Amino acid sequence: MFKLLRHELVKMFLKKRTLLGFLIVAVIVPLVEVAMKLEGGRFLQMATRSLQRDFFFVGNLFNGWFVSQQMMNSLWIHIPLLISFVAGDQLAGEATAGTYRLLLIRPVSRTKILFVKYTASIVYTVVFVGFLGLFSIGLALSLLGGGDLLVIERGMLLLPANDVAWRFVVAYLLAMWSMLTITSIAFFFSSFVENAIGPIIATMGVLIVFQIISVLPLDAFQSVRPYLFTPYLSLWQKAFAYPVSWGEVASGGAYLGAYTLASVMAAWFIFIRKDILS
Repeated sequence: MFKLLRHELVKMFLKKRTLLGFLIVAVIVPLVEVAMKLEGGRFLQMATRSLQRDFFFVGNLFNGWFVSQQMMNSLWIHIPLLISFVAGDQLAGEATAGTYRLLLIRPVSRTKILFVKYTASIVYTVVFVGFLGLFSIGLALSLLGGGDLLVIERGMLLLPANDVAWRFVVAYLLAMWSMLTITSIAFFFSSFVENAIGPIIATMGVLIVFQIISVLPLDAFQSVRPYLFTPYLSLWQKAFAYPVSWGEVASGGAYLGAYTLASVMAAWFIFIRKDILS
């Protein structure tokens, strides 16, 4: 099993589309964070302009922690697309390359092959999100230093410097859990299409449709909205609340886990019955 997983990981990380996400992050993060440093806190001044007439802001609020949190808010729109590039290619890529039969003549069950490929997708998701976190936080702190964290989310919350680091750790762990749902949905679509582009389009299509239903204030969607996964993809933001509502974190994580499990089981059901023609 571990030998198969090692081979699958090597094959996956040698593909250009696997490294594309890391390359994009390596370009975008320094570009944005250096630009924010050069701006000298103008974004923060604009966000707090209405309060500056009544309050004095003391200390270095425009710091690495603040910029790191803003990076999380801005990048998570595009991260699902980068993840679906890899997870959606796991099975459909074999069909596109015509290697399904070669893969399945091995003395290994289809269930084990599916498990190995899905595990490789999980490893990629965790490594990619972890790379984003370490790189963006490390660069932001080196450029701007640390300090208290000003959270601008439906109001303003000031978290002391000694209460910030663990929140970022929790936030990125929750972000990994959220992105594993995207990984599982893309993997599910990859199990029954023959083109590697199909799972990417299908995953992003589902994400966009669910997101529209989640945000439109229409009574027709009211009864459906609690059962969609999109409202819980931003579960990581709850790590920056005071106090942290661990009950909401647990319930949101359970919803995402249910979608993840359902997607994987559906992929397994399809894959073990799939008629391989090429």
